[in-house]
Amino acid sequence: MSFPVGPVYLSTLLMPDVFYTDFDYAAWGDQGPMPPADDPHRSPFQVDRDRVIFSFAFRRLQSKTQVFQSGEYDFYRTRLTHSLEVARIARSIGEWLRRPEKGGQAIDLDLLEAIGLAHDIGHPPYGHIGERKLNELMASYGGFEGNAQTLRILTQLIYERPDGATGLRPTRAFLDGVLKYKSLRSEETAKLTEEDLKKSPWPDNHFLYEEQADVRSFVFGGEAAPADLDLNHFKSVECQIMDWADDTAYSLHDIVDGAKAGFLTEDTVRKWAAGLSGKHAWMRDHPALIKLIETISENKLEPRFANKVGHFIHACSLKPTENFLSGMTERHAFRVIVDPEIERERDIYKQLALDVIFLSTRIQQIEFKGGVILHKLFTALAEHYLPSQITGRSLKLLPEPIHSWTMATEDEATRARLLCDFIASLTDPQAARLYKRLFDPDFGSITDLS
Repeated sequence: MSFPVGPVYLSTLLMPDVFYTDFDYAAWGDQGPMPPADDPHRSPFQVDRDRVIFSFAFRRLQSKTQVFQSGEYDFYRTRLTHSLEVARIARSIGEWLRRPEKGGQAIDLDLLEAIGLAHDIGHPPYGHIGERKLNELMASYGGFEGNAQTLRILTQLIYERPDGATGLRPTRAFLDGVLKYKSLRSEETAKLTEEDLKKSPWPDNHFLYEEQADVRSFVFGGEAAPADLDLNHFKSVECQIMDWADDTAYSLHDIVDGAKAGFLTEDTVRKWAAGLSGKHAWMRDHPALIKLIETISENKLEPRFANKVGHFIHACSLKPTENFLSGMTERHAFRVIVDPEIERERDIYKQLALDVIFLSTRIQQIEFKGGVILHKLFTALAEHYLPSQITGRSLKLLPEPIHSWTMATEDEATRARLLCDFIASLTDPQAARLYKRLFDPDFGSITDLS
């Protein structure tokens, strides 16, 4: 099925050239709802966006950790507020890049918004420790990766039907924009060095599941990527925009939230700067860091960092490029160029947040607890659903319909993936309640279905 291209499908501020074709609008899968071909009011990309917004998976992000544990304070960002901010920043970058001096290309703003909203939809509870712990637990069954899980949700799980449904039937451009990483787990495993293998026999992140090779092939239009291409750095222009919008959001907003939480004070930032050495020594006297300390001391961090969002947006421009897909779609005919000075400023904020916030004892203790909860949940479910681990009479621990779906297959890897889907879908409070219900003798009753 093809879709008309023209004023009805392009947003305002149109450019004279046609940026999208039927190749970009093509939808994944043969089942499930299709973008309406006769709807004069919504383009396929608007349908992509709307189906994400109104999905259960998207709403769950309101109670998943971004940096600080969900629900601890009302003003901290969650995965949901972060995703909303990324979507808005991505759309603003798209508007900026429509200016002739910045590239002048009619990149679809609704598409950018859809990609920003969906980019973290596959992340599990408890932030990055949740992702690492599930990857460890799923090591024998194909691993776990947040971006790969996002793809799985969009193409398979978002409608939660056991009849072979293909998720929200996303467009090729939307899937390509969400895929920050396009290398399969086996391909990343083959790259591991002897030093890497001493730490872990599998990749930590940045891979697709093996069974997602067909989705990647669809995204590439059936074309074979060159053997020497770094797939994890091969991104459509919309994916590049989302990636920078994501960097903008968390590098700036983690600093603001970290200051509000008491991690970043004038004193802690000065001490951190004094200890910088080696490859990070250049940060110590950088004007951005000096200005940050001054801003914290004046208690003006939030308004000044709100202004910095605009600076990060305006640091972008487009440059033409050629690759194996650039002749098939304009989406791969451009690179997003970011002002190097703004990139260096981003690097300072990211390193500061890592060292002072993420690696702090308080956050590491919370991460440890989240990892323990997920480990015990997976182990308990495995003992009753994975054939190799069932030692006695198995109990019905999963809710419907996931219990019936799991029992309908004898393949252990498939069952493990379904268990992982269930755990990854939980919000932080849901995971904590399920843990208490299974392991706390004083919590829960037969009338408590929470």
